[in-house]
Amino acid sequence: MTVFKKYLQDHTPITDEQFEQLSREVTPRSYPKGRILVKPGDTSDNGYFVSKGLLRAYATDEKGKEHIIQFAPENWWIGDRGAMYFGEPATFYVDVVEDAEVVVVNRNFMDRAQEICPAYARYNIYLLHNTARHMQQRIASLLAATAEERYLSFIHMYPNVMLRVPQLMVASYLGITPETLSRVRKELARKNFGK
Repeated sequence: MTVFKKYLQDHTPITDEQFEQLSREVTPRSYPKGRILVKPGDTSDNGYFVSKGLLRAYATDEKGKEHIIQFAPENWWIGDRGAMYFGEPATFYVDVVEDAEVVVVNRNFMDRAQEICPAYARYNIYLLHNTARHMQQRIASLLAATAEERYLSFIHMYPNVMLRVPQLMVASYLGITPETLSRVRKELARKNFGK
């Protein structure tokens, strides 16, 4: 909860007293690596703030191949927005990539936070616009960018995730094969560091 409180106070003018009221609306949890928190079809309205560890959201195709939508390292939010905000059945998996400490939030938290601290509403709108911006950039990248451009964008977005996940997961996020990712990394190393 300390990390969550610091995050909120760094981004909004939530007072200690207001946070105390809000803390009744959330649940801190620890999850082991491999735990699935959300599955397609779930109707849970939970979202997750990552205090420690790493989560990811992904979809699977008819062959069972994973397509990673998002990673969530420390101080990131993750969840299935359709389920959380619209009461729809979830369409994505959310699982734990590294042992994690999270703060579980639901729609009630979002509503209550805006009542207690009106500035939180402005911050939440900023987060939603930022998410939409990143998703638009991600779609454009998947449609038009080269594998190298996608990889460089990934490193910019997630500077420390590359060292924390298997290459297969990075390739899944980028929409390329692990072999293509290896070639891209080798070519970038050659360009930047010589032979």
